[in-house]
Amino acid sequence: MDYKRLTLLCGHYGSGKTNVAINMALEIKKAFDNVVIADLDIVNPYFRTKDSAKALEKAGIRLIASEYAGTNVDIPAMPQEMYSLTHDRSAKAVVDIGGDDRGALALGRLSPAIIEENDYEMLLVINRFRPLTPDAESTLEVMREIELAGGLKFTGIVNNSNLGIETTAEDVLGSLEYAREVSDITGLPVKCTSVKDDLYTELYGKIENLLPLKLQEKIN
Repeated sequence: MDYKRLTLLCGHYGSGKTNVAINMALEIKKAFDNVVIADLDIVNPYFRTKDSAKALEKAGIRLIASEYAGTNVDIPAMPQEMYSLTHDRSAKAVVDIGGDDRGALALGRLSPAIIEENDYEMLLVINRFRPLTPDAESTLEVMREIELAGGLKFTGIVNNSNLGIETTAEDVLGSLEYAREVSDITGLPVKCTSVKDDLYTELYGKIENLLPLKLQEKIN
C-alpha cells in the first residue's frame, strides 16, 4: 500500500481503527525515518494508541496523544502538538480519529490545512461484525456523518472485519463481499484488508492488499 504524507483513519466505535493505525505506522517506519502517530480520539479514553507507547518508542515513532489518554480522566482536550501534523511536512503521520461524527469533530480543526496541502488519505475502517454496521447501507450512514463532522471526504476503505482473537480465516473471507458492497455504494476503493498476523500466511494470495496486524494489548 502506498502512503500519503497523512493517513487519517476513521470508523464506527469498535471498528478497530486504533490497531490499524498502530500497524500502519510501524509499516511506514520501515521505509521512512520521520514517522508520527497521533491519537485524536477524545471520545473513548479506554482503548488508546497510548497503550502501545512503549512499542512505538522502541520503533522510533513519535506519539502525539492527550495527557489523559489511558487514565480514568475523561476530558475532551486535544494536545497542542496536534497542529504539528500540518505544520511539519517532513513527517509521515498516521492519525487515529475518534469514532463516528462526534469523534470526527476534532478533525475539523485541522481539515483546512490538510485540504490545502492535499497530500492525505482518509480511510474508512469498516467491520461487518459490529452491531451498527452489519451492512453497506448502515456503514454508508456512519461514513456520511463522519465526513460532515470532520470536513473531509473519505478516499478509501480498510476492511477490518474481525472478531478479535476469535477471528478465523473464514470470517475474513466472508467479509469480502460486504467490503465490495461498501465500495460499490460509496465509490471508494478497498485499499487493504487487515488480518491478525497469525492468519496472514493462510490468507496470502487469496485476498488482495493484505495487511497483517499485531493486536494491541490493553495496559492495565
